[in-house]
Amino acid sequence: MKLDAKIPSGPISEKWTKYRSTVRLVSPANKRKLDIIVVGTGLAGASAAASLAELGYKVKAFCFQDSPRRAHSIAAQGGINAAKNYQNDGDSTYRLFYDTVKGGDYRAREANVYRLAEVSANIIDQCVAQGVPFARDYGGLLDNRSFGGTQVSRTFYARGQTGQQLLLGAYSALNRQIEKGQVEMFARHEMVEVVVIDGKARGIIARNLVTGELERHGAHAVVLASGGYGNVFYLSTNAMGSNVTAAWKAHKKGAFFGNPCFTQIHPTCLPQSGEYQSKLTLMSESLRNDGRVWVPKTKADAEAIQKGTKVAADIPEDARDYYLERKYPAFGNLVPRDVASRAAKEVCDEGRGVNPTGLAVFLDFRDAINRLGKDVISARYGNLFEMYEKITGDDPYSTPMKIYPAVHYTMGGLWVDYNLMTTVPGLYAIGEANFSDHGANRLGASALMQGLADGYFVLPYTIGDYLADEIRTAAIDTKHAAFEQAEKDVAERYKLFTSINGKQSPESFHRRLGKIMWEYCGMARNAEGLTKAIAMIQDLRKEFWSDVRVTGEINAFNPELDKAMRVADFIELGELMVRDALTRNESCGGHFREESQTEEGEAMRNDEDFGFVSAWEFTGVDSEPVLHKENLEFEVVKLTQRSYK
Repeated sequence: MKLDAKIPSGPISEKWTKYRSTVRLVSPANKRKLDIIVVGTGLAGASAAASLAELGYKVKAFCFQDSPRRAHSIAAQGGINAAKNYQNDGDSTYRLFYDTVKGGDYRAREANVYRLAEVSANIIDQCVAQGVPFARDYGGLLDNRSFGGTQVSRTFYARGQTGQQLLLGAYSALNRQIEKGQVEMFARHEMVEVVVIDGKARGIIARNLVTGELERHGAHAVVLASGGYGNVFYLSTNAMGSNVTAAWKAHKKGAFFGNPCFTQIHPTCLPQSGEYQSKLTLMSESLRNDGRVWVPKTKADAEAIQKGTKVAADIPEDARDYYLERKYPAFGNLVPRDVASRAAKEVCDEGRGVNPTGLAVFLDFRDAINRLGKDVISARYGNLFEMYEKITGDDPYSTPMKIYPAVHYTMGGLWVDYNLMTTVPGLYAIGEANFSDHGANRLGASALMQGLADGYFVLPYTIGDYLADEIRTAAIDTKHAAFEQAEKDVAERYKLFTSINGKQSPESFHRRLGKIMWEYCGMARNAEGLTKAIAMIQDLRKEFWSDVRVTGEINAFNPELDKAMRVADFIELGELMVRDALTRNESCGGHFREESQTEEGEAMRNDEDFGFVSAWEFTGVDSEPVLHKENLEFEVVKLTQRSYK
C-alpha cells in the first residue's frame, strides 16, 4: 500500500487556507442524518465532540472515567503555545512552525506543523471566550512565559493548572451539547474493538466497565482521541488508567502505526523512590524558566549528598556544575526535553546524582528568589511548590527540588494523513493518539496546542470531506454480521483471559514489561539491547498467555479483567516499539541510538536513509509487521544538525 498524505498543493502558508476554501461541505440538513463516534474526552476528544455537535452532527462520546473531567489532560501543568507575539519579542507563525520542526529533529510533516502554528492563535481566543483564566500582566493583558526549545515567550498559562482549566473550558462546551441532546455521553465505557464494514470504519464494540456488558455502537465515522501509550513503560507521568487499547485495536483492524519508538522522556519529574511505586509525578517544565539545573562538580560531593552527610547548601557556588548552561549557552536550562533528559542521565551515570539512588539532579530557585522575590515566584509556581512539598516533605523555597527524567509523552501514534484520517477510511485519530505534528520530540506546551487545534479547528473541516459521500448512507445497522463477529471475538478473548487460571497478576506482567522497555528502549538504545528486548518481550507474551490470573466474572464490574486486556495490548505494542527503534539506525529527538552520536555525544541523524515516517502494518501477532515509509520532504525548513549552543 502506498501512503498518500493528501497534502494540498501550493505555498506552505496558503495550504490550509486553500484547503478550507475548497474542501467539500455537508449541508446542515444532512449533518443531522450523520452519526459520529468520539472515543476519549480529553482536550482533543471533548473539543472535537463539542465542535462536531455544534455543527449539527449526532455525536456519541465515550470515556472510561466516571466523567470527562477526569481525562488525563487535566494533569497538564505548564501552559499552551500560540504564536500571538504578545511579548513583541519576535515571535510569528513561521517561528513557531520552525521551532516545532527543529525541536522535533526534522521528523515531522511540514504541512501539518505549519497548520498547527497557523491555528494556534485562534485557540487562545476560543479558550478566553470560554472563560479559561489565563494569567495576565499588570495591565490586564494575557501573560506569557518561556518554554524549552524556544527563544521567545509564547506559552499561555494558568499557574500550574493549565490543562485543568483548558479541559474545564472544553468540558463546558461538551456539556452544552449534551444538554441540547446533540451529544450522547457514555461514561465508564471502554472501546475494545473497531467495526469495519466494506473497508470503512462503521462503529465500535464498547465494554460497560460497571456491568461488564458488551455494547454495539454504529456510526458513519469514528474518531479516536484516546491519548498516548506512555504507560507501556509502567512507570510514567501518565494517569494509571491511560492505555493504548483503542489505538491498538484500530491498528489490528488495518490502521498503520506511525513512529512507535518516538517516546518523550520529560526532564522535570520526581525521581522514583522505591519499587512499590506505580506512577511518577510530573513537575512542570515551566519551572526551568526560573530554576537552574545543577549537580556537584565532583563525585565526592555527590556521594556525600547521597549519604546525607551534606546538603545542597553545603556545596559552594564554584563547586556546582550548571551543566545545561555550560553545554548549551544559547538556550541554557531551556533546551528541549530530549536534550535536557539525556544531559541529566549523563551526569548521573558519572556518579554525580544527588539523591540516595544517585538518579536525581537539583532544580534550584535560590537565584530567582533573590532576584525577583519569593512573592513573584509564589505567584508563578505556588501550587507546584505546594505539590512538591506535600510529596517530598522538602520546601523548594529554601532547598532545591530533586528531579529526574521520566516517560511522559508519545510522539508516535496512528498514522494519519493531512485530513487526520488513518489508513482505514472513516477512522480518524486526533491529539496524542496520532503521530502527526511533533516529529521525534515534542516541544513543551505543544501537546495542549495540538489537541485543541485538532478538535476545534482541523477535524470539523476535514471530516466533512469524507462525510460528504455518506449523506445517502442510512444509519449503521448494529445487527450487521461485522458487529456480530466483532462482539463474538471480544467475548471469546475475555473468556480466554479468565480460563487461563495462572499464578501471576496482570500488574506483575506490566511491571516486568516496563522494566524491559526502560532498560532497552528508554533514554538510550543500541542494537544489541533492542535485539535482546524483542526476544524478552516475546517470551513475556508467551508466559502471559499461559500464566496470567484474572479473577472475577466477565459480565460484571471487573477491573482486573480490564487491566489484563490493556496489558496484553501493551505487550504487543512494546514489541513493535522495540522493532521500530531497531530498524531506525539513527539518533533523532527522543530516539537516541548509542551507535549514532556526534563526537560531543549529541544525537546524529541520518537524513539520507531515515528521512521518513515509519508506518507499520499489522500482519498477525506471531508475524513480523510490514514497514511502510512516508518520505518527508522539506520545502521550507533547511535540514541542519540541531544545535542549542
